[in-house]
Amino acid sequence: MELENIARRIREFEGLTRKKQISGITSIFESVKAEYKNCIVGFGDDAAVMDVDGDDYLLFAADGVWGKIVDASPWWAGYSSVLVNVNDIAAMGGRPLAMVDVLSTSDKKTFDDILEGIRDGIAKFGVPVVGGHLHPDTSYTSISVAILGTVKKDCVLRSDTAKKHDSIIAAVDLNGRVGPNSPYSWDSTTMKTAGEVQRMYQTLVEVGRLKIATACKDISNPGIIGTLGMMLEVSGVGADIYLKNILIPENMELEQWLLVHPATAFILTAPPGNEDVVIDCFEKVGMTAHVIGEITSTSSLNIYEGNNSATVFDFKKDTITGITMK
Repeated sequence: MELENIARRIREFEGLTRKKQISGITSIFESVKAEYKNCIVGFGDDAAVMDVDGDDYLLFAADGVWGKIVDASPWWAGYSSVLVNVNDIAAMGGRPLAMVDVLSTSDKKTFDDILEGIRDGIAKFGVPVVGGHLHPDTSYTSISVAILGTVKKDCVLRSDTAKKHDSIIAAVDLNGRVGPNSPYSWDSTTMKTAGEVQRMYQTLVEVGRLKIATACKDISNPGIIGTLGMMLEVSGVGADIYLKNILIPENMELEQWLLVHPATAFILTAPPGNEDVVIDCFEKVGMTAHVIGEITSTSSLNIYEGNNSATVFDFKKDTITGITMK
């Protein structure tokens, strides 16, 4: 494999590059940051963490489905709108409570397909849609969902807290198939029972409760390495990744897998000595978890194959979202 070519493909992958506009959005709100009195964690993580009365934090997140996915398969877009939002709450160590959606379309068939996908997602993940908004007369189609969850105040998993010398663990459900709309999507949930799927997501609650991980982020459209890059950027650290340690599904090339949104999948960091406990939590529910590298004090994310290496991101000059929380 040409490491430089792999690094370039990851940097230029649309699932990653479309994140770059985020910093321009967040910078607009800098002047009113003082008004975020109850916000413990805001921009830069999978969900905002809000301080409310009691022993729990409130988790608040939103996600819109990529237009290309909506066009390719409206049912899958509706289903995925539930999946990706549940991922965001799970990645924080939380339990999802409920969702609201915003649906825009004037096409009746598309409308029905998206809603059927959302319905099937609710049945699979056990999280209800309790309201929302409909635009029935638009010239375009889009679906976005917001979600609420809770997490115990001493059990939050954050993505900006990766530390030097931590081991990096990829936890993925490899038991699936390429999704219906793109070679870069992965379906590991539709063929499983609701109980099987929900137990996988509850694993993150256990990881948070045991306090065995220092950071966590759900692997999304940027893929495994791109998502790790987002974690490194907000944590102000670097990483060395050993490609031979990344496990992949049967009949798929590593280069493709590195760009896949793998449905139920998370990047975690853990102090040396905690790796086996983290891995065991995921393997108990049928997921695959493996140490793929370590956090460094450098400003770069490097990939290795044997004695060869290539730099994917140098955060002295490269940005993904442009958000740093250090």
